[in-house]
Amino acid sequence: MAEESVKVAVRVRPFNSREKARSAQLIIDMQGTTTTIKNPADPNGEPRKFNFDHSYWSHDGFEEDANGYLTPVSPRYADQKRVFSDLGNGVLKNAWEGYNCSLFAYGQTGSGKSYSVVGYGANKGIVPMFCNQVFVGIDEKKAEGTKTEYEVNFSMLEIYNEQVRDLLSPSNKKKGGLRVREHPKKGFYAEGLRTVPVNSYNDIENRMEEGTRNRTVAATQMNATSSRAHTIVGVSFTQKSFNDAGQEMAKVSLINLVDLAGSERADSTGATGDRLKEGAAINQSLSALGNVIAALADASQGKRVKVPYRDSVLTRLLKNALGGNSKTIMIAALSPADINYEETLSTLRYADRAKQIKTKAVVNEDPTEKLIRELKEENEKLREALKNGGVISMKADDDDDEAGGKGDVEAIRKQLEEEMKAVLEANELEMEMMKKTWQEKLDSAGKGDEGEKSKKEECKTTPHLYNLNIDNQLSGMIVHIIKEGTLKVGSTKASPQADIVLSGLGIQPDHALLAVENGNVFLEKVADGKVLLNGEPLTSKQQLDHNDRIMFGSNHMYVFQHPGLKAANPDNYRIPVTYEMAQQEIAQNNGFDMSSKQSVEEMILQEDLIDLMPAVEEANAISEDLDRKVKFEIVVVSPKARGLTHGRTEVCVKMRNMVSDQEYIWSRDKFQRRKYLMQEMYENYSDGEDWQLPDEKDPFTESPDTEIQIGHVNIYLQSMAYMIELKDSLEVYDMKGKEIGMMDVEVIPCNAKGKELTEADDMFVDDPKELISSSVNFVVKIQSIIGLPNKYTDLYCRYNMFLDVEPTKTKVIQNTSNPEFKHRKNFSFNPATSQLVDYLANGILAVQVWGKYKTEQAHRTKNMSTKQMVMSETLAKGRNLNVNGVKACDPEKVALKFQMTAFKKQQERLSTKVAQIRRCVQVAEEHKKARIQTLLLKEVLNAQNPKTVEMAIKRIPQDDGCGPYQPESQQSAMCKLM
Repeated sequence: MAEESVKVAVRVRPFNSREKARSAQLIIDMQGTTTTIKNPADPNGEPRKFNFDHSYWSHDGFEEDANGYLTPVSPRYADQKRVFSDLGNGVLKNAWEGYNCSLFAYGQTGSGKSYSVVGYGANKGIVPMFCNQVFVGIDEKKAEGTKTEYEVNFSMLEIYNEQVRDLLSPSNKKKGGLRVREHPKKGFYAEGLRTVPVNSYNDIENRMEEGTRNRTVAATQMNATSSRAHTIVGVSFTQKSFNDAGQEMAKVSLINLVDLAGSERADSTGATGDRLKEGAAINQSLSALGNVIAALADASQGKRVKVPYRDSVLTRLLKNALGGNSKTIMIAALSPADINYEETLSTLRYADRAKQIKTKAVVNEDPTEKLIRELKEENEKLREALKNGGVISMKADDDDDEAGGKGDVEAIRKQLEEEMKAVLEANELEMEMMKKTWQEKLDSAGKGDEGEKSKKEECKTTPHLYNLNIDNQLSGMIVHIIKEGTLKVGSTKASPQADIVLSGLGIQPDHALLAVENGNVFLEKVADGKVLLNGEPLTSKQQLDHNDRIMFGSNHMYVFQHPGLKAANPDNYRIPVTYEMAQQEIAQNNGFDMSSKQSVEEMILQEDLIDLMPAVEEANAISEDLDRKVKFEIVVVSPKARGLTHGRTEVCVKMRNMVSDQEYIWSRDKFQRRKYLMQEMYENYSDGEDWQLPDEKDPFTESPDTEIQIGHVNIYLQSMAYMIELKDSLEVYDMKGKEIGMMDVEVIPCNAKGKELTEADDMFVDDPKELISSSVNFVVKIQSIIGLPNKYTDLYCRYNMFLDVEPTKTKVIQNTSNPEFKHRKNFSFNPATSQLVDYLANGILAVQVWGKYKTEQAHRTKNMSTKQMVMSETLAKGRNLNVNGVKACDPEKVALKFQMTAFKKQQERLSTKVAQIRRCVQVAEEHKKARIQTLLLKEVLNAQNPKTVEMAIKRIPQDDGCGPYQPESQQSAMCKLM
């Protein structure tokens, strides 16, 4: 059993339409097997290099032929055939030799994973090409007269939120999905997964389409994001022949073809501090897979590590593929655009680690009677153990914890018994299948849905709707034919029954009507049915045009197709309709700027916005159906609005309790985690189960102990660059840029021991560069805040000075809106670096104000439902309800406006003071009056306007021992100061 490294390939796709429209910059290059990535933030920097088994350039150098296949016009371009030749043929060869094989694709959502694995249209991917070639090979062998019997079985499952769904048995809706069991010899498997025999590539194609269609329906009904699900296509290839001794030999190859969920952009804040962050399992699989790959890479270097296969459903099912009896290939899909630099670099690192993994594959060939005998013997042992109440270890190897883990002995015993019963049933089923002839297996499998074929033909001549999905592979999988007469669109609760039945959030029993009149199709909504037509709310009966985009409820997105209209005016409908286009259209109609002339940061914001809009709509719909009295809105938050000195502007979600009027800003990642828990609550509600949760587990609530950022103050430190004390009352702004209070702050030069310097110490420097290499010491004081809203308590401030890693915090003040912190902290830098001086001259000290909501808030009436509250607020504001919970204004611009106002005010005051001080020094030097200099220094520094300066000068004695002060000189200086 020889060790073999996992073979790793990377592939870069072309720019998509959105990236082209925004003139995205190419950051990927490939030469041979070497892939390089360039940091767009450092265009002159050295690109990072990675070496893989294959680096596929599929970015440009191709053209589309008459059938839609992308053919190379440059030898550099790697088309689907070349990728299959290198990777798919390897899997095919191993399958014929009797090895277990695995191929899995990894990458960011939209990076091209599914294109490589499954493909689109004429550009078939590795999976269909592999399946086709298996049967081509079988036909060739049969033509040669071989007596070998060939059996091919097919399965298809999906892992979503740590639940396994059988895509070939949609009626199997077992709560929690299929159980993942462990077999002593075969490892982990999904209990009850349907495996169907297939006799041709056409059979496999039909089954794949059936599985994909079931996946689409399930995703739509459950409001699931398909791009966050893993799909595993399993092919079992058995070759039965007779050896020289007359024994029937079975050579079995298990092939797993895995399309992993898209790795998502992670917010810098993540879900830090969220009490429910461990409850959502949506990201668990990819995180666990990364940990397993890292551990296996370390193990390949000779380190003794424990590989955490049990941490997720995915890693359990892929255990053999990653570190066991399998020949494994990984293909990493890369985005070429500068907008996705961080995610693409992460993918390259992931792939680089994976190539260090080693597996040990063996040919799986045994006499059939031996296999049956071993299964019988194993079952006898299991029955005996169950009869005697004994415990048999179900461990596959030493990498895992004990099957039951640590805990109650009785619970462990029950779990092991359950595992043994499942293995017993699986063994008996396998023996039964071994005894059946191949024809008997085919006859019992039945055929796929024949009705879909006739529906496809009908679509060529009849108006119809087809679905749009964020995953291109799932678009067009659900089709509704629009026949003559009037068709009702509604839920399963409609009476009489709806003609087009939709399930999921926001679908009313009687939702909308589609009517065919003189060959034209008209759409109108019914009562409270929510319908969008081309991104705008439908308010009256409208005639539909070919390629119109229709949204029913919260997540049923369809495209209307009218073959007659298209045939009459083909030039009018050349632009293909995509999910992304439809979401951009909705965003545009909700007041967001979706123009193409945007910076990289704005492009990233737009990506996040399109991703979050349907999710926010879904959360609001769940809140209404469950009457949670919570509303969600998308908000755009800049670093300054959060009181940060650096970082990028982020799309966040504001959660508002409509009863207490308390608001919390959730990061994108935290909101997504919470949303999956909301989905679980809604599923339990739909199934008639108990869905109510205590507050500590309810995703719609925040703990009373949750700290929130109330506001922030930016202190511009320029005065410290001249060693001038700063004493000021500065505005406190909330995240919307609204002034909510005033903070008294002081920044005063001091000596190394913290003693504040007086005017007599004369620390003023004319040029900040004079501070470099000297000792710089100052004290920061946060005295108090006045005017904060009365709804907060447990108030405190925190800030990071210069390169501080841990923030400095003031004491916590309770039960007042005018807290007195009396905070003081000394800072000493010896020697001062040019970096520090630059920070003082041009930087800010961002002070964040934190606190909690008071528990005794005035509550609004609870007699109104969530839906009624939303309607009431809409009427009160005198405007239409925002379709996707998105604020029609641009909060980022509002925030920036207030930030710039605050900055200008403080900068003007500071510039005036510095200019005044410098001139006062000149006046004092001219008249040799040191007293004038020091007094002016102190008085002018704290002056808010020139009038104060004038009063300060007038208070200076006319004679301080240096002779009489000359009024004309005073007047001259004042004129220049003013």
